[in-house]
Amino acid sequence: MSSNHSDSAVQHYEKLLCALERRGRLRTLGPQRGVDFSSNDYLALSEAAPIRQALISALERSVPVGAGGSRLLRGNHPEHEALESEAASFFGVQRALYYGGGFIANFALLSLLPQRGDLIVYDALIHASCHEGMRASAAEYVAATHNDAGAVEDKLRARRAHSANGRAWIVVESLYSMDGDRAPLLELTDIATRYDATLIIDEAHATGVFGPQGRGLSAAYEGHDNIISVHTCGKALGAMGALVCGPAPIIEFLINRSRAFIYATAPSPLMAVAVRKALELLKHEPERRERLERLIAFANRQIQLRCGVRPSGSQILPVVVGDSRRAMRLADALQARGYDIRGIRPPTVMEGSARLRIAVTLHVDEATIARMLDSLAEELQALST
Repeated sequence: MSSNHSDSAVQHYEKLLCALERRGRLRTLGPQRGVDFSSNDYLALSEAAPIRQALISALERSVPVGAGGSRLLRGNHPEHEALESEAASFFGVQRALYYGGGFIANFALLSLLPQRGDLIVYDALIHASCHEGMRASAAEYVAATHNDAGAVEDKLRARRAHSANGRAWIVVESLYSMDGDRAPLLELTDIATRYDATLIIDEAHATGVFGPQGRGLSAAYEGHDNIISVHTCGKALGAMGALVCGPAPIIEFLINRSRAFIYATAPSPLMAVAVRKALELLKHEPERRERLERLIAFANRQIQLRCGVRPSGSQILPVVVGDSRRAMRLADALQARGYDIRGIRPPTVMEGSARLRIAVTLHVDEATIARMLDSLAEELQALST
């Protein structure tokens, strides 16, 4: 390859980066700074002493840092299998399969399971990982209005009237990552049953926070033949990876046909140890979730009272600004005051809905939340003048 061609490629990407900067969308890697109001470490388990001790004990009994290969070769470790067994019991499903992350788990499911001739109906605000999986799938896919079960049913009804062939799939998040609102799971499970559809529920931001013992918002529906759930391990569980939970034949099919599983080096056995311990803490230390629940209720009341911002009812509190540059200026101002709050811009959110995404975690207390919201109110006022 000639140096001229290489230089031309560099110049091309420099121009693309400049275009992003002009539109207020250039991303940069920033350090952790200030009080945590941006992470997904909702239960503060990433720094929990019991998990740290479990990892130390695992190292002392020679659990390796790396798996050394894919699960189907030499990378299958007893810690992976122990985690999957305990997770299946914890979430009330037949089988669980441990992937390296939530993104790859969603991609694996949606690129493999829906086949040519099938229809995927997905919520308009679904995770980017699901979009990537659908693009790689041979199935047809269509968006439904956000959190509108009737819109989902309309898409399925239209498909049924047009063709009786192929399977139907519904894809939603149980708790949406940028809006903090909940999916109508009761209605969606009913629709899935009536239309012989499989419902895939991404529990990324609900696992560990909601449901009995932190089993998520899908806990009442787990174990059904037409339900597949994805429980991310890198958010409230404080570790890394994701557990795909569902009927045993689905899991066996993933083991046999999922390229993202077959050809990937297995997750660290130490991460499997950490996730197992996190699940144990969910069962035996409910006070963590109870304390977070009180903080969530406090933050939701206070953001409306102090800032006039509509509460979401969850640990994710969006403050929609609209313009990307204004959202980033607001985030910068709060960071300067000592609060780690980040701006979220398109294409992560819809055009014209740039925002702050405030996350409530056990890294803060009520007094800190109150001070942050007072600062937010002042900065919102300054932004409007």
